Amino acid sequence: MNSVKSSWEIFRQKTHIIIYGTNTVAGRLFDLILLGIILLSVLLVMLETVEGIDLKFHEQLVFLEWVITIFFTIEYILRIITINKPIKYILSFYGIIDLIATLPMYLSFFFAGTSIFTTIRALRLLRLFKILNHPQFSGQSVHLRESIIASRGKILVFMYFVLISCIIIGSVMYVVEGKEAGFTSIPTSIYWCIVTLTTVGYGDISPITPLGQFIASLVMIMGYGIIAVPTGIVTAELAKNTTPKMPLPNKLHCFECGSETHLSDAKYCQNCGHSLDEN
Repeated sequence: MNSVKSSWEIFRQKTHIIIYGTNTVAGRLFDLILLGIILLSVLLVMLETVEGIDLKFHEQLVFLEWVITIFFTIEYILRIITINKPIKYILSFYGIIDLIATLPMYLSFFFAGTSIFTTIRALRLLRLFKILNHPQFSGQSVHLRESIIASRGKILVFMYFVLISCIIIGSVMYVVEGKEAGFTSIPTSIYWCIVTLTTVGYGDISPITPLGQFIASLVMIMGYGIIAVPTGIVTAELAKNTTPKMPLPNKLHCFECGSETHLSDAKYCQNCGHSLDEN
């Protein structure tokens, strides 16, 4: 029994290093292959919606989708059994996405048309950030996240101001233009204001009176300024965060709980206390 158990533990550890280890050659190679398969999966779903290609290669496309689904299923199971605390992975952000990526093809047995949702697998491409485990990429992502968090209060106040402005301008345009020009209600007029303010301009509704056109011109000019404000807020916070800080920790992976934020000379996991030498 001991030899069987030992062989099982060796298998778990080696598989864990390949699947979770972004700092190893085997781990990076596995992740790159995984990203390639994800891209192929999304491409197959897109091709299936092209009528000419689907009519000619439908069976081949479905077969390849099932092969990829089975691969993702095996990978998901291996991720669970090769970590000592699988519930942490299952309930994690990547764990939930990995599960969702395997479900659409199975659900197609019970609900027609659900296989199209396999495009959700594109979310798994977010693992690219785990592969690009370089201090430069990690540092920039941390700075961006900190800047957005620091800017959220100002951005929320700004968005509130924009919302109030759209309500007021939409109400004015409803009175000025009326139903003849397509401004059939205040909500419709607010929709027009949002579309115009964001410089999208679908053209489905447009003012016909001189006063309405003048107001629309002001809204369009306002739109260019409004687009620049959030960018300026985040840029200002980014400038503050460019000051030198403590070096970012290398992402040593804990076999027990899956935590990755450890210094290069760490011996034990800061999250669960498990020895990192056993990884």
